[in-house]
Amino acid sequence: MNFRRGSKREDPEINLIPFIDVLLVILIFLMVTTTYSKFTELQITLPTADAEKAKDKPHELNVTVDAKGNYTINNVPVSFHDVAGFAEAMKSAAKEGGDKAPVVIVNADQFAMHQMVVNVMEAARIAGFDKLTFAAQTGSAK
Repeated sequence: MNFRRGSKREDPEINLIPFIDVLLVILIFLMVTTTYSKFTELQITLPTADAEKAKDKPHELNVTVDAKGNYTINNVPVSFHDVAGFAEAMKSAAKEGGDKAPVVIVNADQFAMHQMVVNVMEAARIAGFDKLTFAAQTGSAK
């Protein structure tokens, strides 16, 4: 029996409230379980030295490495073919300064490849120079 002969059928409607409730619960779950990683720079405080300046200046051998792969020893350009050849160039430059073993000062560009600096260190080892230091410039206080 059809008691609704003259009436139209109602269109079904979608109830959005339960759908919104489920989405809010998922959103809260994602917010709670998300880990926020914070990238920080390494904060260090460098030590200070209160020592007096040396009275006699040691013999220095300034080796410069730039970002393009150019090497200089005491501001004289040197072609780099291999570590042994560079060690010989360092020995000949050290002979010009006297008999004392020089202090090798490595002035490397900040964009120079790490391998270039390692090459200088290896050449100093082969040449028999056991005193090696790296030059750095002081930055402005932050």
